[in-house]
Amino acid sequence: MNLSRREFNRLMAIAGAAGLLPGCNTVGQKKSNMYDIPNSGNVRLLHITDTHAQLKPIYFREPSVNLGFGSNKGKAPHLVGEAFLKRFNMEKNSRNAYAFTYLDFINGANQYGKVGGFAYLATLIKQLQSSYGKENTLLLDGGDTWQGSGTAYWTEGKDMVGACNLLGVDVMTGHWEFTYQDKIVLENVKAFNGEFIAQNIKVKEDALFDGSPAFDEDTGHAFKPYTIKEINGFRVAVIGQAFPYTPVANPQRFIPDWTFGIQDGDMQELVDDIRSNENPDAVIVLSHNGMDVDLKMASMLTGIDAILGGHTHDGVPEAIEVKNSSGITLVTNAGSNGKFVGVLDLELGKGKVKSYTYKLLPVFSNFLKADVEMATYIEKVRSPFLEKLQQPLGVASEVLYRRGNFNGTFDQVICDALRSVNDAQISLSPGFRWGTSVLPGQTITMEHVLDQTCITYPETYARDMKGSDIKNILEDVADNLFNVDPYYQQGGDMVRVGGLDYSIDPTADFGKRIDHMQLDNGEQIQADKKYRVSGWATVGSVAPGKPIWDVVAEYIQHQKTIKINKLNTPKLVNVGKNPGLAE
Repeated sequence: MNLSRREFNRLMAIAGAAGLLPGCNTVGQKKSNMYDIPNSGNVRLLHITDTHAQLKPIYFREPSVNLGFGSNKGKAPHLVGEAFLKRFNMEKNSRNAYAFTYLDFINGANQYGKVGGFAYLATLIKQLQSSYGKENTLLLDGGDTWQGSGTAYWTEGKDMVGACNLLGVDVMTGHWEFTYQDKIVLENVKAFNGEFIAQNIKVKEDALFDGSPAFDEDTGHAFKPYTIKEINGFRVAVIGQAFPYTPVANPQRFIPDWTFGIQDGDMQELVDDIRSNENPDAVIVLSHNGMDVDLKMASMLTGIDAILGGHTHDGVPEAIEVKNSSGITLVTNAGSNGKFVGVLDLELGKGKVKSYTYKLLPVFSNFLKADVEMATYIEKVRSPFLEKLQQPLGVASEVLYRRGNFNGTFDQVICDALRSVNDAQISLSPGFRWGTSVLPGQTITMEHVLDQTCITYPETYARDMKGSDIKNILEDVADNLFNVDPYYQQGGDMVRVGGLDYSIDPTADFGKRIDHMQLDNGEQIQADKKYRVSGWATVGSVAPGKPIWDVVAEYIQHQKTIKINKLNTPKLVNVGKNPGLAE
């Protein structure tokens, strides 16, 4: 039978509407193969983390640089590309390769589509609960949930509290949640239907004396430190570990009455107390430490069965078994942006974990139906802001992404915007790990810019700085990223730069990692000479300039088509063949 072009197009349209074409919203065999996982054990823990307020499906390119050194070299999470695929036995050009690595990202995006989105998370979570028995499951959120989008900023995180309530989150901890004012944090915690826990946040003594609220005035805990959940006849203890360095990495002025920290001693004492007095069958830590910190904590502390981690956005498909003096602690990390759901099935016996299985499931919006109730909520909460969010600014001529130890292309856009709009020689932008990706040919909207920049301290600055001061900034951030002791790593990636090149030796001592600093024109940076520098997201004080998203929007609108003429990535020294570096 011969078909005319019109008849062929009509049949293709019908097939597409029915979800029968590759990349369409299919719910048949493809979904069944991917999400119908076998059940094991008698308790199921579902884990999401670092969703960064992404209610809608997004594109997110995984890093091509995630360096590890010393004992961390060649081990998860410090693997990228083909080294990652080899370690976790994944095929090239597969949907897992697209989900977990940067490899062939554009083709993968075109074939498999967007990831995440709370309407699709809701569908998958309900399926995972239903197949196991909802009463036998617990849904845990590792934090960085209330920040990362325009709607979260404008609603002070309340849009995400509502979404989490609808999703049915049972327990959560936090980090970027604390970048709202402390009063707003407490309001959101009160509105949250689950339990917000953190053993390592305490109220300062003078603040307690002045009447600052606390969960427990005797211990000083600002929030409930742990909770006990009865699941399928077993007692599961969940301890909260909020981001330890919040007052350092983010403005302390938002939370002046609270102290943070890793608090290993307090954690061990709490675990011992729970083991002695609560008769738990499992002790779980819901952590926002970052994976390297969790791995070290697991090796040092005893009595913890599993650490479900976040903060560093590492999508690691296996639970890492860490030996310590009391046995083995499992460490997991469930990626970011709503892109993954961790599934930990535990076989519990009396007072112990007998066995486990773990899977990290990518959330492909093309292979799941949207949950109607959640989709309706998202549409409603976004509707007042749609005109602003959908404002077209320009067109991307290449992939715009952020994630990686050094400059990403969207970071370069931000740096170029700061230099251009504020007439600066050099620009600095924080090494945030959140921020969605834009494909070539896509229209860059205000929502894309907000996804990259939306924080509660967005003001920009332009000031004169000595070359020695610029070097000190780079050295400080490099030590945060590459310190051999994970407990001195505060998460995030290297500060992004514009108009500046340099070399970096991650293996060198503090203060000796950065060298050969020069402007784009080749002029060497001199220690005593002043340079015009523009940046944003100042932690210690409020900068005088307009919000970063307005600066970037102005630049993109002027450029119309965004093409990266130069990516200011540093020259790497003493790195060698590191599996955390793309070839």
